[in-house]
Amino acid sequence: MTKKYKFIRDSVYGDINLNEFEVKVMDMPQFQRIRRIKQLGLINLIYPGANHSRFEHCVGTMYLASKLATKLNLSKDEIELARISGLLHDIGHGPFSHVSEGVLSFPHEELTKFVIEQTSMHDLLDEKFDTKEIGDIIQGKGKLGPIISGELDVDRMDYLLRDSHNTGVAYGVIDYERIISNLTLEDGLVLDIKGVQAAEGALVSRYFMYPSVYQHHTTRIVNTMFRRALKREINSGKINENDMYKYDDSDIISLFRQSDDEIVRDMINRLDNRIIPKRVKTIRLDNFKNPEKLYKIDQKNLRKAEEEIAEDYNMDKNYVFINIAEYPRFSEMKTQVNVDNKLYPLTEISNIIGALSKARFNIPDISVYVPIEEKERFGKLKLEHYLDLPEVDREKFHGIHYDQIKLF
Repeated sequence: MTKKYKFIRDSVYGDINLNEFEVKVMDMPQFQRIRRIKQLGLINLIYPGANHSRFEHCVGTMYLASKLATKLNLSKDEIELARISGLLHDIGHGPFSHVSEGVLSFPHEELTKFVIEQTSMHDLLDEKFDTKEIGDIIQGKGKLGPIISGELDVDRMDYLLRDSHNTGVAYGVIDYERIISNLTLEDGLVLDIKGVQAAEGALVSRYFMYPSVYQHHTTRIVNTMFRRALKREINSGKINENDMYKYDDSDIISLFRQSDDEIVRDMINRLDNRIIPKRVKTIRLDNFKNPEKLYKIDQKNLRKAEEEIAEDYNMDKNYVFINIAEYPRFSEMKTQVNVDNKLYPLTEISNIIGALSKARFNIPDISVYVPIEEKERFGKLKLEHYLDLPEVDREKFHGIHYDQIKLF
């Protein structure tokens, strides 16, 4: 009798086949929960189509892990291990994905490891796999680790493709087939020189997806509002951060709406009705001689500055928000490239990647947000009166950035 496979019809890759064991894993409540976790958190407030879930992303990551592992000529057992690791790599994500993670005292990988090793999911996985090995792979360790969590890993490939597809932002369209066909597994994943152009495309895509989607100025403030509410609920003991793997998006929204904390209820009401604070001050990081110094400002000093601004403008301190765009990390730039059997960092092979490395601070900024009804009072706000900002580079020409010009 012919062995039957089940298929999932994926919006990005088409039919994705699943074996019987993978179907059992996906039917577990721990995995079904991530159907109710939005991949991009609150970004659907900016891009209405961004309603895809961690479930879809995990299935897509499994598909690409399988494709890459097969291309690398790994054994049948290793391919199955890569597939299950890709499928489970985000199972510990809390509500709204990285939005909630921003206030936790540990990364989502720790919760993923806990779900795999300490819940009923372990009992099923243990029938066929070593759960510790799966956890290590998800954290980028061991022979197969770089496939799931490395520099040119399948996790990044899938989220760029999927997030671009669902937001309608075309920057994330990458040639993943070309990248995969030119990777070998040595001491980590090594890219053949023939795949450099495709890798350049992927990095340029990420570079533009950050300001357009992941670090869009509205994305940052809605995330900050949500995190402020969640932090208050955690600090009050109403939510245990160690239990975040149990909640889905609607659970947290419900808790916020029923909270006895007036600030939390107001924050979720504003998010529900898209009453979003506006920027009253923005300084691009490339205005500073040493923009990296800005990331040394700790949360305590940022909160102190918010309180001082609120006091000076006779406002509630909970409604002044200072946000620094996420640090522009591009670990793929370290990818090793094989040129005539010698390895070189991608930055040495590609002028485009070298320019991206220099241009990483051209787009991020530090911004101050206040409720829209207060905006007009902040026209003369001087942020440097409240924070020890890096020295401004007054000789730099900011109209057009030379390093960006070199990209095109």
